[in-house]
Amino acid sequence: MTKKIIGIDLGGTTIKFGILTVAGEVQDKWAIETNIIGNGQHIVPDIIASINHRLELYKLDKADFLGIGMGSPGSVDIVKNTVIGAYNLGWETLQEVGAAIESGVGLPFAIDNDANVAALGERWVGAGENNPDVIFMTLGTGVGGGIIAAGNLIHGVAGAGGEIGHVTVDTSANAFACTCGKSGCLETVASATGVVRVARKLAEEYEGESTIKAAIDNGDAVTSKDIFIAAEADDKFANSVVEQVSQYLGLASGNLGNTLNPDSIVIGGGVSAAGEFLRSRIEKYFNLYTFPQVRNSTKIKIAKLGNDAGIIGAASLALKFTETEAV
Repeated sequence: MTKKIIGIDLGGTTIKFGILTVAGEVQDKWAIETNIIGNGQHIVPDIIASINHRLELYKLDKADFLGIGMGSPGSVDIVKNTVIGAYNLGWETLQEVGAAIESGVGLPFAIDNDANVAALGERWVGAGENNPDVIFMTLGTGVGGGIIAAGNLIHGVAGAGGEIGHVTVDTSANAFACTCGKSGCLETVASATGVVRVARKLAEEYEGESTIKAAIDNGDAVTSKDIFIAAEADDKFANSVVEQVSQYLGLASGNLGNTLNPDSIVIGGGVSAAGEFLRSRIEKYFNLYTFPQVRNSTKIKIAKLGNDAGIIGAASLALKFTETEAV
């Protein structure tokens, strides 16, 4: 029988699970609520119970599985399978995640940062088309990402490799401050909240007609989605906001492209729902900031896997386990 793998995408609100083939096909997926009560002490026991219940429910033999992979927020030690500093989970102290899940489920376990595993998913069976050189950039509440070079995730000496959200794109004196402690980070201007921040700043000097400008001036709630919808409907002010955000994304992508020359830079996350409207603009600035060899070989793409990228990429971590180890 063909072996299967299990992927876990651990988030602050929900924990998503998937059972996949070794070719990356999702055969089953489910989710449970993330219980962060008591400094997240219930999270790992809940994961163990949920997997065991699912395997028992469908009468699945653990001998048919290579192992389990998981993506987690926080600082992840991929050698010791531990997590620390995942504050949205209540995990301020060191969590021995791997040892507990291996013992509780009875399968080999591997873990990595959640943004990294999403990158692995998109690279494996998504827009990356299983190319060994892919950069993934996710635009959501923040800006995250992962870099895969020669088939390997780049972690760096302190595990901070691939922190795309903290590439500096604005060096002006009035650049927005970032939660990381510096200013002008890509995250401050290209995340969902960053797009709105750019809009509020530009609205101060815009004098033309605009539904988005009027909403901001009225103190109404405005989202990045609202801005992109208005821009596609030819709202000139909203269009100027998208243009500015695209310029920042194109600059960051261009610098990454010039440094690593990947096959593709894949854009995912909620903001990427703007699709080709956003992609083409990022590409325009990417071409402006790259030299010919990179410009002609690195492609800007929109992610394909959506919310499944995390479980698919997490499951791929388990591919490293041999059948001998998994039995």
